[in-house]
Amino acid sequence: MASEADDIAQTVLDQFRKLPAKRKPAVRDNGLREWVPLSGIVVRGPNFSKCVALATGMKCLPAAKLSQANGVAIHDWHAEVLVIRAFNRFLLDECRRLVRDPAAESAFLRRRTAAELSPTTSPPGSWHRQPFAWREELTLHMYCSEAPCGDASMELIMSSQEDATPWEIPPTPSSSSLSPSPSPQQQQQQPQPPSQEQTPLLLGRGYFSRLGIVRRKPARADAPQTLSKSCSDKLALRQCVSLLSCPTALLVSPRGVYLSTLVLPASQRVEGACVRCFSASSSSSSPVGGTSGNGDGSRDDDGDGRIAGRMAPLKDKTWQGTGYGFHEMKISATEREFEFSRRGILASVAGGEEAKAKVKLTANNLAVAWTKDGEVNEGLVGGVLQGRKAFDVRGASATSRRRMWSAAAEVAALLGPGHAEIAGVLAKTTYGEVKKSDLLEGRRRVKEEVRREALKGWVRNIGDEGFSL
Repeated sequence: MASEADDIAQTVLDQFRKLPAKRKPAVRDNGLREWVPLSGIVVRGPNFSKCVALATGMKCLPAAKLSQANGVAIHDWHAEVLVIRAFNRFLLDECRRLVRDPAAESAFLRRRTAAELSPTTSPPGSWHRQPFAWREELTLHMYCSEAPCGDASMELIMSSQEDATPWEIPPTPSSSSLSPSPSPQQQQQQPQPPSQEQTPLLLGRGYFSRLGIVRRKPARADAPQTLSKSCSDKLALRQCVSLLSCPTALLVSPRGVYLSTLVLPASQRVEGACVRCFSASSSSSSPVGGTSGNGDGSRDDDGDGRIAGRMAPLKDKTWQGTGYGFHEMKISATEREFEFSRRGILASVAGGEEAKAKVKLTANNLAVAWTKDGEVNEGLVGGVLQGRKAFDVRGASATSRRRMWSAAAEVAALLGPGHAEIAGVLAKTTYGEVKKSDLLEGRRRVKEEVRREALKGWVRNIGDEGFSL
């Protein structure tokens, strides 16, 4: 009998197989076989399990390009991040159906009652009057075909090295702790990173023995720098700030919009790494070398070899009057493998290890965003619709900042006078003004506290807030 994790994975995999061939990796004319990461969000209820959003992709926008994005180009289209954007688009489309037809019902959202929306005594900056709520009987789950980049995958990175010996780290944290001393052999192979005073950039996949820290997206050494945080860090933050993005958080209450489960292939799930990255508890699992950290270079084990979860400062935390709280997701393993993962491709090759060794793999440049019933079904290259020029407004994805803001504003305009405050926020001149609005102060407070207490060292990725509709 299949486990819940297998069922969740299979639901996503079955949905991906229904996509047209143009949305899938291919074998190139030169024989190179393309691979890509896949993520999907599954809703499970008493009588159904349904994939409502899925995405593929593995790239992000360089920091130097943010000022040109203009709300058109997506900043980060790693599958785990893009699928959350697609899920938010799915929610906005559900909201639009409900406001257009007062008699309409949704299997996923409900209208909040007058009692829920009545003013309550809450701390200043705590607003919780969104017109819609996630149905209480439904749970949310995510499947990822690869371990999320960043802290949750560090042991896998280490184990793939020819020499996985951890690089030495000074015993006392200091301003130079971001520049640990490699072994003599590694010193010959690896360039020394600049000191913390020389650059504010976070580590990517380099210096893999630094565990428990916030990292940026990994990339080749010669690739343009990015400040997009790793998928591990973004998913850890989502345990507090919910799956809702800025515009959607004005329309849907965050209560219940949290992942119950993150499902990874068994080959990609390292228990100690998952505990350290996502948990508020501790585990007896030992890391594969390296030093677990608190984001500042200090150790995070409790002295007896147990790995402490970096989210511990937020255990049982709730933010009164906002609907937000810390909701730790369970990390489960599945035996199902995505056919277009590197492992899935090699498993399909006949002829034994000798034949597999001859297979040449390459990353697929196409990202895909899809939502329930194909309402969104897009191919993306460089963060914009495939075939469109970079930053051309006509190339904006349905999941882009620009089009998500526009969709939310359309919903708000139809809500009626009882929700004029929401329409007023979404009618502001720039996207940055929307994000800084009083109604989103509680959401900002959650993010700030999480970054201060658990995800230390988080550097904000700013530069695409000044555009208007």
